[in-house]
Amino acid sequence: MILFPAIDLKDGKCVRLRLGDMNEATVFNDDPAAQAKAFEEQGFEYLHIVDLNGAFAGKPVNASAVEAILKAVAMPAQLGGGIRDLATIETWLARGIRRVILGTVAVRDPALVREACKRFPGRVAVGIDARGGKVAVEGWAETSELSAIDLARRFEDAGVAAIIYTDIDRDGVLKGLNLKSTAELARATAIPVIASGGLASIDDVRALLRPENAMLEGAITGRALYDGRLDPREALALLNAAS
Repeated sequence: MILFPAIDLKDGKCVRLRLGDMNEATVFNDDPAAQAKAFEEQGFEYLHIVDLNGAFAGKPVNASAVEAILKAVAMPAQLGGGIRDLATIETWLARGIRRVILGTVAVRDPALVREACKRFPGRVAVGIDARGGKVAVEGWAETSELSAIDLARRFEDAGVAAIIYTDIDRDGVLKGLNLKSTAELARATAIPVIASGGLASIDDVRALLRPENAMLEGAITGRALYDGRLDPREALALLNAAS
């Protein structure tokens, strides 16, 4: 079970949004590279990065901040936000990103996801962001009629490394992970699933370790880390003891 600390980038800074609203961003650190280094020193082993501006623009916007993070840490990192074509995927993987996360393009152009998985085995994840069970795209600005499970099943045989499932209604508001829906998705697909959105305290980490959630690859934590509600050492010790 992996706990991924999140660095969400807006205008070159580490922020957390509330319910995915770019107008409700709280800045937690002006130096993303320093933040990444702090996470590594706390014992985290895999970083989750999102280019929020890129998600809306449809192309990378915070590239310099991402590159500074990659230079600052040795731990692997996954990156999402504005990655919509093979050239961008190849560029990020060549620069040191361990795996890219494809979100909007997974809905708009599933053939591209399949091609990317073929070219870069084990290095392509799909981000499924859902509002009320329906997939949202374009930086969560639009909600489709496609269900999260239906989208996941489209890529069952594509070679996707993981699915990052975000419950938008819980993101950044510390309501707790939606483990019921996340586990339901994980049971519906053979692709490893990572929970995202709402992790609020050590209780969520304990819940991840329950037998019914054992199939999950891990969870992403953001605001709870930044505001001190989650003690990283306590959380990682709990996970390590269970492994």
